[in-house]
Parts: sequence; C-alpha cells; structure tokens
Amino acid sequence: MNGGVFFSALVGLQLWLSCSAFYSPVDNVIELTANNFQSKVLQSDHVWLVEFYAPWCGHCQSLAPAWKKAAGALKGVVNVGAVDADTHKQLAGQYGVRGFPTIKIFGANKNQPEDYQGARSADAIVNAALNAANSVVKSRLSGGGSGSSSSGGGGGKKPDSPTDDVIKLTDSNFEQLVIKSNDMWLIEFFAPWCGHCKNLAPHWASAATELKGKVKLGAVDATAETTTASRFEIRGYPTIKFFPSGPKDFNSAKDYDGGRTSGDIVQWALNHYTELLPPPEVHELISQEVMDGCTSKQLCVVSFLPHILDTGASGRNEYLALLKEISNKYKQKSWGWVWLEGGANMNLEAALGVGGFGYPAMVTVNARKKQYSLLHGAFSQSGITEFLRTIIAGRGPGVTSHEVTGDALSKIPTNEPWDGKDGSLPEEEDFDLSDFDMDDEAEKDEL
Repeated sequence: MNGGVFFSALVGLQLWLSCSAFYSPVDNVIELTANNFQSKVLQSDHVWLVEFYAPWCGHCQSLAPAWKKAAGALKGVVNVGAVDADTHKQLAGQYGVRGFPTIKIFGANKNQPEDYQGARSADAIVNAALNAANSVVKSRLSGGGSGSSSSGGGGGKKPDSPTDDVIKLTDSNFEQLVIKSNDMWLIEFFAPWCGHCKNLAPHWASAATELKGKVKLGAVDATAETTTASRFEIRGYPTIKFFPSGPKDFNSAKDYDGGRTSGDIVQWALNHYTELLPPPEVHELISQEVMDGCTSKQLCVVSFLPHILDTGASGRNEYLALLKEISNKYKQKSWGWVWLEGGANMNLEAALGVGGFGYPAMVTVNARKKQYSLLHGAFSQSGITEFLRTIIAGRGPGVTSHEVTGDALSKIPTNEPWDGKDGSLPEEEDFDLSDFDMDDEAEKDEL
C-alpha cells in the first residue's frame, strides 16, 4: 500500500474511533437521537442536561471527561444526555444550536429549556443540575406541573388541555374567534401525519405561552377543517398565517416569514405587536405604588436626574425626552421606567450603589433576583443604548450585577410631583437690624 494512502487511512481510522467512542453506556451519558428525544426527554418527568456536540469539535472533546464525571455523580438524580448534532442536524436546529458544545437544561417546562452558561467543570455542571431539580421540586410543592409534556402534530398537545395555550380552531369557530376579534393572531395549518409539524409543535406551544396576553396562537388541522384550509389555499404543512390586530376580514391574512424555533416565533410576533404599542411611560418616582409597578416588571430602569436648580426645566425636559426615546426603542421588553431627582432619596441611592459619579445616573434593577447594574458610561443615547444592550446580552465591559441591600425598594416616601417649572432658591428670612442695639454690642466688645 502506498505510504501516503496508508497514513491517511490510519488518521481517518483514529478519527473515526475517537468520534464513535465519544460516549459509551458505561459513562452514564444517555445517547439521544431524533427518534428517542421526544420519548426520553420531552415526555419525561425528570430533569435533563443535554449536550449538543460534534465529534470533530475540540472543545467538545475537552468537555467530555467533565460531562462523564457529572453524569456519574448525577445518576439517579438528574439525567445527562448527549446529541451528536452532526448526525441529527434537524434536532439541533430545533433548539437553535449554532456552536459546539451547546448545553441545554430541560427542567419544569420541557418546551422552554434553559441555556447552561456556567463553567465547563463537573462541579459547576452538577450544581446547575441540582438547582434545576430543586426548582422542579419547589414547583411541584406549590402545585405546579410535573415537567413532562406531550406533543403531536400542529397544535401538537391535546388541544383541550388547560395547560395548552395554543387555541384549537375549526371551521365552526374560526370566523368568530379570529376574524371578528381585534386580537393579533398567528395560526398554524398542520396535518397530524406531518413530520415537520411534529417538530414545530413544542416550539409553537412554548411561543403561545410566552406570548399569552399579547398575541394569540392557534392551530387548524387542515385535514379535518377543509373549508378553512381551502379558503386560505393551504397546500403544504405546516403553513403559518398572520392576522394583524384590529378589524379584519378573510383577506387580512399574511404569510409568516420568520424562523421555526420558539425564540424566532416570539421575536417575530413581538416585533409586529410592538409596532402598534405606545411608548412606555417614564414615571416620576413619587410613591411606593410607582416603585411597585416598576419592580413588577422583568427589569426596572431607575434614573437619578440632576437637581432642578442645576438644569432648570428645559434641561430636565431634555433628559426626560431622552429617556422616553430610549424606552420606546425597548418597548417590546415591557420594562418599567422611573426617574427621581438626585439626592431626593439617599437610602435608595445607597441601596443601588449610586454615589461618587454625580448626576445623572442610571441603574437597572431585577427585583426578583434582588440585583442591580449601574451605568458607568455616558448618560447619552449611545451610552445608555450600549449599557442596555450589554444588560440584555448578560455580558460586556463594565456590566456587573450587585446585590440590592436593605429595604429601600419597599420604603419609598410619598412626595409631590415636579410641577414642570424652574427651581427657585429658598427665601432667606429678613432681619430687621433695628431690633438689635448695636451700641450695647460694641460696649460688650470693649469690655
């Protein structure tokens, strides 16, 4: 045999052996495929940690020993699996896998797995798994679900299940529920035997839950509801139609042109939903009620503006206009926005680490986690936009989370709102010099 050919064959054999032996049954890592993923993971009551890997990936090979060690430690407590994303590309695509390794935690809601963002050590992986298991246990104690999910085609779950936020649409109710409503709708036309529809099902259900109260998601079995399907000329499955909010008719339907993961569906729907929303209110923080309304949101953005004597009404209004412009840019996030005058609530400033930087200042507060992050850059459109961008991404220069100390968030005093006018210096008390006997004072000095 030619030496070069033999060497190439040997290298290929070694690569094949390393790939095929990535995980074995003795490693306690469960091999997951497109055929068994639904039955083993999605329909399971157990918490799962799933690694999506590629056999040729160096980082995956480096992770393997820690993954095996974690699987052994978690045996009987949390299931640890692995998907060869090279072989099962479609399965990996369903979960937005674009790099290797990608680790997903399938906890209480199997339709909404969480991305694992921790260190790639056995200890860190085990801790994340135990935290997820603990959350499931607490959910069950409080009356939550078991964490398992069923799926099928199109509206995948049992349509009449109370936990399913996908609305079952038929020939008899389509006009009443969709056409005669002012709601925004995304509607999937599916066939029960369609493989792509089955793949879409968990994402459709997850998106329906996340969009509840904003955009309605429905499902039509096009093989059974033939009148409705033919009205919209459905020829392939799944087909998704979009109906905008407001008055509509059967000609109002538009084709959905977004992705087919839950994240893609939610983002696409929110983009269209928020186009018609008014900008969020930027409230002056004058009472506990205002603060409670802000901290009930996913994120509360608190701005401390300079004293009115430093800026005047025009300067303050410029700051407020900037905050309204930026809040409108992020209105799809449904964050809370409040402002107050710097120095008006020193307890709150101390709790949120405001001090030493001057005013204006900005802090984002996650009340649920009791954490805050402080803007260190410029209080300008570009500075604030960059700050909020890194907050959303969860990483970036200068973005650090701190613990909210004390109870300042729950002890906001009630104050009068700003009257919109320039500030004025406090009046000094007038003294009548005739009340003083200057001669007596001079005599005292002489003594």
